[in-house]
Amino acid sequence: MSTSHKQSQSKKRIALIIQYSGNRFHGWQRQPYRRTVQADIENTITKSLGYKVSIHGAGRTDAGVHATGQVAHFDYAGPIPPKSLARVLNRYLPEDILIRNSKEVSINWHARFSAQWRRYRYTLYTNNDCNLLIKSYSWHYYRYPLKVKSMLDALKSLLGTHHLTAFRKKGSQRNHSWVEIQDVECYRKGAFIHIEIQANGFLYGMVRLLMGMLVEVGIDKLSLANFNQIWRDQKREYVRHSAPANGLCLLGVGYPDFPFSSNTYLDTQPLFETNQIIHKD
Repeated sequence: MSTSHKQSQSKKRIALIIQYSGNRFHGWQRQPYRRTVQADIENTITKSLGYKVSIHGAGRTDAGVHATGQVAHFDYAGPIPPKSLARVLNRYLPEDILIRNSKEVSINWHARFSAQWRRYRYTLYTNNDCNLLIKSYSWHYYRYPLKVKSMLDALKSLLGTHHLTAFRKKGSQRNHSWVEIQDVECYRKGAFIHIEIQANGFLYGMVRLLMGMLVEVGIDKLSLANFNQIWRDQKREYVRHSAPANGLCLLGVGYPDFPFSSNTYLDTQPLFETNQIIHKD
């Protein structure tokens, strides 16, 4: 039996839990002449382990979007135990990427296609005063008071499986716009408003387009009835504003059979909050 054949037989599929600050990345997916999370991890594995791989992620986050619970996998036949790969790779990865854990999974398991849900959080900062330490992780929106209840009502109307073309940017490679929205939340923590959305998958640019419309609902510029009519009638031309990328974070990805504990991969983004209530709903 040849050496190459032996190596292919001994390959293991490795799952990774990944965090990254998206500010200096052009998104997850590898692109020519641009810095991406996928490329940085693949290049680090090649340089540090001497093993060229392709990393497959659960979600293709856009430029500037963060992740505290991104999941990815690659196939590996080297000598390092799977549980030790995170520690080894973190020695060489740049400071804005961290692998929280690594484990072996079934060779048929796939970070993208085995996933049952993804969950995102969007953070709005509503205080009049700027704050440098949170600037990179929130949308500083302070022009008008935001009504959290109205925003939550709009979100709840999306629960279920719907055709959401209205919240889809051009350039998507997906062949349909059906999305199952499984859970939504909108809540205030002092000067911060946090919006969470869980779905089986997301359209290209979907969450940021939705956030732009939710703000219009929150300031009474758009009624709940008009909001529902726009997305139900697939009126993409009426969805004009995309919220800034820096307020968005991929919190976690769910699988039916996952070897990691939830405190490793789910909701590890610290919640910004203050004791000061800026605007009453």
